Amino acid sequence: MNIAKMIDHTLLKADATKEQIVTLCEEAKQYTFASVCVNPTWVKAASELLNRTEVKVCTVIGFPLGASTSATKAFETEDAIKNGATEVDMVINIGALKDKNYDLVKEDIKAVVDAAKGKALSKVIIETSLLTNEEKEIACKLAVEAGADYVKTSTGFSTGGATVEDITLMRKTVGPDIGVKASGGVRSSEDTEKMIAAGATRIGASSGVAIVNGLTSNSDY
Repeated sequence: MNIAKMIDHTLLKADATKEQIVTLCEEAKQYTFASVCVNPTWVKAASELLNRTEVKVCTVIGFPLGASTSATKAFETEDAIKNGATEVDMVINIGALKDKNYDLVKEDIKAVVDAAKGKALSKVIIETSLLTNEEKEIACKLAVEAGADYVKTSTGFSTGGATVEDITLMRKTVGPDIGVKASGGVRSSEDTEKMIAAGATRIGASSGVAIVNGLTSNSDY
């Protein structure tokens, strides 16, 4: 198994600099990571740096709170794709899910899925640390119904990250045909292997280099 091909090499900190984005992309090329995951402001630069490579450019939508309107998320998706993104990770409307306003949650996801369809993979961040197990299952089902390509655990900016238990639950809920991305707190090859064994098909981590070299990082994401 080539673990590097399953990693979204991530830098989403507010104070990320151009130099750090260049380093991220160089590392992604060197280790052949699946993608780099950057904030929308860096998509164009990352796309240019990774031109003619197999490394994809992933970005985040409605990040990190998920509290933007659906129209804003759809526009952000379209703009990111114009700038070169080929994968988008959107945050659901968590408050609406808590309110049991499931139609709104589904339509919110669908707005991004429809904007990305045929142009970029869509991944749906459900922010597991804020949800009950029942809410996690409902969020995953709504993502599948809305046509998303992946469900994803966490932003890495909330109260917790990916757990083996959540990956197991999410995989069981979505079945074998939808991707499951573990993100937040995956810092070592051991963490990564546990997530994959539980059903993860993609790993979001700023610790990608440490992971593929068998080391442990102290990074938060």
